[in-house]
Amino acid sequence: MSDLHLTTVEYRDWLKEIKQRLRQAQVKAAVQVNSALLTFYWELGADIVERQQTARWGSGFLKQLSVDLMAEFPDMKGFSLRNLEQIRRWYLFYAEGITNCATGCGTIAKQPATQLADNLIQSHLVTKLVSIPWWHNVVIVSKCKDVTEALYYVNQTIEHNWSRNVLIHQMESSLYEREGKAVTNFAATLPAPQSDLAQQLIKDPYNFDFLTLTKAYNERELEKALTDHITKFLLELGAGFAYVGRQKGLQVGERDFFLDLLFYHTKLHCYVVIELKTGEFEPEYAGKLNFYLKAVDEQLRGDRDEPTIGILLCKTRDRVVVEYALSDIHKPMGVSEYQLTRALPDNLKPSLPSIEELEAEFGNPEGSDE
Repeated sequence: MSDLHLTTVEYRDWLKEIKQRLRQAQVKAAVQVNSALLTFYWELGADIVERQQTARWGSGFLKQLSVDLMAEFPDMKGFSLRNLEQIRRWYLFYAEGITNCATGCGTIAKQPATQLADNLIQSHLVTKLVSIPWWHNVVIVSKCKDVTEALYYVNQTIEHNWSRNVLIHQMESSLYEREGKAVTNFAATLPAPQSDLAQQLIKDPYNFDFLTLTKAYNERELEKALTDHITKFLLELGAGFAYVGRQKGLQVGERDFFLDLLFYHTKLHCYVVIELKTGEFEPEYAGKLNFYLKAVDEQLRGDRDEPTIGILLCKTRDRVVVEYALSDIHKPMGVSEYQLTRALPDNLKPSLPSIEELEAEFGNPEGSDE
């Protein structure tokens, strides 16, 4: 058989298919290995807790267990004393949290650790925990106050496939406490479940700690800074936001109007208009945004798009004033604050190089990450 046949399109397509199937099999195998190992960790954590409660081996048995397991399995890295302590802590965090939540349920509290561990394995709880990498679990347990908050981050990690760095960023920015907290009129202007989904996508406050602005910045400077750092801005906005443009022009009658920022949300299937205000919320801002939403619905919204949503980002806002302002608005919108944690003194700004100047100085290649 001639080797020339191996250069045909048919062969190359078949080879490409085999490579794709192999990669999928590798990913599936890695997930299964992770799940099996973490299930073992869960059971080991229960064993450790129960032995500490019932056996008379002294306080140093965990150190001895580490030595013995590492001697027997030298190629495995999970049996250091530190990791065994993490495994024990991981198990106790959820087991004690579930027990404490079951107020008045003495049958749970009296269960031996290994029996409780088996019962929790049968639930959806452990299935979720073993679906994410081990060090994601360690980070979540070390930073969360209770099981409810921890499971929020577990679910978000599963849904969005967060890396550990993204998970840490979201936890340090207190995403759990900010998501869905904005003042909105979605319940009155959007049908369920669209209203619930829209409510969850808006945070309060937004954390723009990746920006460095002077204390006297204006709206255009804020707008430019956010789009200059669009990757970090999209991460803060959350999953589903697709950037459409800045200062998007719309003609209404004989006049031109310009939207600060325009996005499309791929899960809600709608345009999202974001207006920026550097001061306190004023009621007239809601009326202007309502006008913009009407214009986008008339000029940009397609037959399959849901109603356009508006988000007003203000430096400060009085919640009662916002509720009054939105009460008679018929377009869906929400109002949130934003925070800047780093501000430069105004007199330093002229002496500092711009992002473009820094990139030129250090030879940052076009298109590379910041």
